[in-house]
Amino acid sequence: MTASARTRATISRRELLSVGFLAGSAALAGTIRPVLAEAGSTGPAMSRRNAHSFSFETIDGGRLDLARFRGRPILVVNTASRCGFTAQYEGLQNLHSRYRDAGLVVIGVPSNDFRQELASNEEVAAFCEARFGIDFPLTAISRVTGAQAHPFYRWAREVRPGETPRWNFHKYLIAPDGDIAAVFATTTAPEHPHVITAIEALLRG
Repeated sequence: MTASARTRATISRRELLSVGFLAGSAALAGTIRPVLAEAGSTGPAMSRRNAHSFSFETIDGGRLDLARFRGRPILVVNTASRCGFTAQYEGLQNLHSRYRDAGLVVIGVPSNDFRQELASNEEVAAFCEARFGIDFPLTAISRVTGAQAHPFYRWAREVRPGETPRWNFHKYLIAPDGDIAAVFATTTAPEHPHVITAIEALLRG
């Protein structure tokens, strides 16, 4: 083999190794990216999601996949049992009773982020049933603020950064397609006309 032929063969082998390395790197990146997107709280991967990408642990240890409710509006509310707004549970239950057959899903997310929740899931469940007769879904006690917030709340913070929970009974109204349709502050009662109007608009499609 001539010197020039040996050089061409060496270059060809290098090119093949380079292509193989790049292909392997691409495959590895394809494996890693979904894992990073799942764990991360910021960045394009999180913002491209919608509410149906997330699930919660239920208050009795089960799993609540929001994808189950695709095509239906969802009202997600962070709750607390020892808050000045705890009476809003009654309004949430009224919404659930009034609109569940039409398709509305109400979900309570007990949280101790504002230091006003009971100590255990069992206590919260017993309180809600005894005091308000709650029969809409409740999640396990969850973080809703900060770096350790549940992924749903990290996503909501990214897509609606100026409308994050500042207190208990903050309300996210999720559209049937999984996007956030409206946000209501703590002081807006569940049966406020603005909330009712927004829910009924989504139910009408």
